[in-house]
Amino acid sequence: MSNYTSLNNIQYNTQNIDNETLILLYKNLLKPRLIEEKMLILLRQGKISKWFSGIGQEAISVGITMALNKEEYILPMHRNLGVFTTREIPLYRLFAQWQGKASGFTKGRDRSFHFGTQEYKIVGMISHLGPQLGVADGIALASNLKNKNQVTAVFTGEGGTSEGDFHEALNVASVWNLPVMFCVENNGYGLSTPTNEQFKCENIADKGIGYGIESYIIDGNNIIEVYTKVNEIAESMRQWPRPILLEFKTFRMRGHEEASGTKYVPQELMYTWALKDPVSNYETFLLNQGILDSNTEKSIKDSIVNEINEHLKLAFDEEVIIPNETIELNDVYKVFQYQEVKENSDKKEIRFIDAISEGLKQSMELHHDLVIMGQDIAEYGGAFKITEGFVELFGKNRVRNTPICESAIVEAAMGLSIAGIKSVVEMQFADFVSSGFNPIVNYLAKSHYRWNQEADVVIRMPCGAGVGAGPFHSQTNEAWFTKTPGLKVVYPAFPYDAKGLLATAINDPNPVLFFEHKGLYRSIRQEVPTDYYTLPFGKASGLREGNQVTIITYGAAVHWALETLDNNLNIKADLIDLRTLQPLDTEAICASVKKTGRAIILQEDSMFGGIASDISALIMEHCFKYLDAPVKRVASIETPIPFIKQLEEQYLPKNRFELALKQLLEF
Repeated sequence: MSNYTSLNNIQYNTQNIDNETLILLYKNLLKPRLIEEKMLILLRQGKISKWFSGIGQEAISVGITMALNKEEYILPMHRNLGVFTTREIPLYRLFAQWQGKASGFTKGRDRSFHFGTQEYKIVGMISHLGPQLGVADGIALASNLKNKNQVTAVFTGEGGTSEGDFHEALNVASVWNLPVMFCVENNGYGLSTPTNEQFKCENIADKGIGYGIESYIIDGNNIIEVYTKVNEIAESMRQWPRPILLEFKTFRMRGHEEASGTKYVPQELMYTWALKDPVSNYETFLLNQGILDSNTEKSIKDSIVNEINEHLKLAFDEEVIIPNETIELNDVYKVFQYQEVKENSDKKEIRFIDAISEGLKQSMELHHDLVIMGQDIAEYGGAFKITEGFVELFGKNRVRNTPICESAIVEAAMGLSIAGIKSVVEMQFADFVSSGFNPIVNYLAKSHYRWNQEADVVIRMPCGAGVGAGPFHSQTNEAWFTKTPGLKVVYPAFPYDAKGLLATAINDPNPVLFFEHKGLYRSIRQEVPTDYYTLPFGKASGLREGNQVTIITYGAAVHWALETLDNNLNIKADLIDLRTLQPLDTEAICASVKKTGRAIILQEDSMFGGIASDISALIMEHCFKYLDAPVKRVASIETPIPFIKQLEEQYLPKNRFELALKQLLEF
């Protein structure tokens, strides 16, 4: 019998599905339910600290995972235990993860399902739900670029569809024809907020129209419907890559997490959905059809329960993690073995902007799958024409115009990295990075520390004042990122450094914020090697030598300091151009300060919270006994950056630096 309607109106159409698959669906459906029931007992016993239940929603996770090939990535949420169990992750590793043991996936650094595993092609969530939607775009883009014909499935809830990342990710996937299956589990509530307070359209699937993509509504409690429809859709997407929005109607029978409870849910609604339980209904169907008998049912359950208990014992018996500060610090970044590529003897004088363009071009030639993404960077060549002519050289697959959606593009870069492809993202202006701030500081920066996944991404940041561009195009916002462990921050002042450091940034598998001062683009020229070369991170450049004072600076401020010294030839100063702010060359700073006994730090950023404050503190902690005067900081005033020239000049520290330097020398 191929069609069967249960007493609760769940219709199972098993046509063309053999009994072996039907039983496997049952086993995979039952396992997360039995695990959850055990977890709820352990929670009440105080043996685990928190639990996000997916009871009532198991059919979605299991059906989708069984419909996808094992080499296809899935990006689940915290109610998708069935994804992890259906991918056959050993249960003791899951239990160890939830208990913060070493044989889990995050070495005790993150909890529940906040992890990924390349071995099982699963990329777990972060608590900021939206970013993984754009990450799925990047993984799917890699599939297209490598002609893999693979589908990427990403989960979110009805509440997550209210986030901007949802809009951005669907829009990018649509524009780029990415084979992403956007799986929305509509369980009626975002924590306690019902769907009628989340959106006005009748169905989430209706949103697909606005993005120009197909969408379908699927009964999320019907394991057969989920499996067969997703299987059919996935096969179509492999043959014709494109995004599809799937809305799964379902319900969660427990609270958002156990402490939340379900008092906000009407009891009648709870009763109605309890009758539609995906596990009990499917089990009844199999028994009624003679596909499953009571002995086999008991045997399957006993086997799963035994497996759960055995693996729980393994996890409970495992020793607790002993904190090791060295291990913790070493795992923030992926190890990068810097390889020096020496410059050739052939040089030519070029502008700062030309050095960036040349360095990017030569890296594109070296790394044959390197992708660059940004607004207007293709035919137009970018706002500053740095990528002009790149489309003709490398094609539009690798030089990609993006919609105006910084968040989704940073996330897509993360997805490319997960799939093994390097990328460079151009922020049209560094100021606009605030629209992509979350995935940078919460996804890119933390992924290696959390689950050993590098974020092989460079984000280019045209920044800085002095060009009369006002508050939204002139910020130098490096301090937003030097504060975040896991990010590297590069800020060159000369064409030679810019080209060599950009090459290193692209080689480095860690996320790099590469600041390029707009005011230097066409004003600074230098003899630069014509061939490809690299420069190391964490090595400052000594531009002048003297024994009276140490001047520490970076970016455009380096040139202000040089001008001041040229106008005051009697001042004998060590001038240190930091070049990279993370890692920071503390050795060079301390060595110079110990020699001169005085230190002044010049930054274009406003004073409070800037990196000058940290450098000052480092000097006070490590070089105090060598100082003959207090450490001096010079920075822009505490206002946003103004537009008109006279206000901008007042804002910047350039004209105040000389006086501050002389006052320090007179102390």
